[in-house]
Order: sequence, then C-alpha cells, then structure tokens
Amino acid sequence: MSSVMPQRAAPREMPAWRQTLAARWDPLAVREKRAVWIALAIVALALLWWLLLAPAIATLANASRQQPLLEAQLLRMKALQAEAQELQNAPKIAQTQALRALESATTQRLGATGQLGVLGDRATITLKGATADGLARWLAQARIDSRALPIEVRLARSPVAGSPTNPAWDGTVVLALPPR
Repeated sequence: MSSVMPQRAAPREMPAWRQTLAARWDPLAVREKRAVWIALAIVALALLWWLLLAPAIATLANASRQQPLLEAQLLRMKALQAEAQELQNAPKIAQTQALRALESATTQRLGATGQLGVLGDRATITLKGATADGLARWLAQARIDSRALPIEVRLARSPVAGSPTNPAWDGTVVLALPPR
C-alpha cells in the first residue's frame, strides 16, 4: 500500500501594503500596539457617531418641531383630496351651462378687469389689472361652477394697479370647457 501524502499549497505572498504594515507593526512594543488599537477604536467610534448616530439623533430632535407642520400639511392634503373627489363625483354639465357659469364668474369676480372670449371648446380670459385675490376667487369659482380646466396661463405683474400686499396681474388664462 502506498501512501500518498497530500501536498500543501504554497503560501501565498502577502500584498506589498501588508508587508509594509507588518514590517512596521512587528517591531512595536506591546504598549505601543495597545495605543494604536485604542486610537483606531476611537476613530471607529467617532465615525460611527458622525455617520450613524448623530443624524438619527438630529432627526429625532427635529421631529417634534416638524410634527405640527406635517399634520397641517396632511390636513391640507386631505381637504384637497376631498375637493378632488367632490369634483370627480359632480354631475357633468353641458358646454352651454359651463359657458354661462364662466361668464357669471368672470362678471362677478373680475368685473371690468377680465374679458371673456370663446373659440370652440376653449375660453380665453384676458386680464388687465386683475387683483390676485379676485383672480384666485374667480379661478376657484370657474373651476367648480363651469368645470373648466386651466390649460395655459400667462401672467405678468401689472405696473399700474394693485398694492404690495395684493398685486395686480395682466395676461391671459386659457380654459378647456367641458365637451358638448
């Protein structure tokens, strides 16, 4: 019976950086090696703090300040969701009814500052010195009453009218009317 001895694999050569590190590490005294390990542990703890713990603690600290803002934002989003559902569930209206509602809203909310023009299924409102409040109220009323969707808005601050707290606007708003 012949016995075959397994051959050992030749030891792999260490990379150059490890050889350099070993050449510097081996001659150090035990006390110096311990100091290096302690320094490495301190650096690792500092990195752990700065990269993992400090951001989490800052987030927790900011959470109490952000909670009221986020709750208000959530309430606003729920109100917008309810409004959107209300608009989706609203009965469809004919284009002639939508046009009458849009004319009424333009007269009531914009007065002489808004002029309505209709071409097909598009309504264009030309604004001259319309106040921001009036414009916002008109758009809300036009959206709800006539189911018209704004598809293009070109506004510029009016140089002649308005105040710093309620500026005036010149420009055009193009709305898509409901289909016939």
